[in-house]
Amino acid sequence: MKSDEKRSHRLNYLLKCYLTDPQEKSLYLRAKQMGVSDSTAKDYIRTVIIQAKKIHTR
Repeated sequence: MKSDEKRSHRLNYLLKCYLTDPQEKSLYLRAKQMGVSDSTAKDYIRTVIIQAKKIHTR
């Protein structure tokens, strides 16, 4: 699996988690469980929150 595919799968999973439990701390912990660095986890959080806001504004 390419790195961009892996990132996409991770972000989709995190988005699903965030939509069921919208807390940044639990989202961060889930991202860290994936074995990513702190900066990558924070990037994932920002991306997921932006996506979630787009979903809620539709």
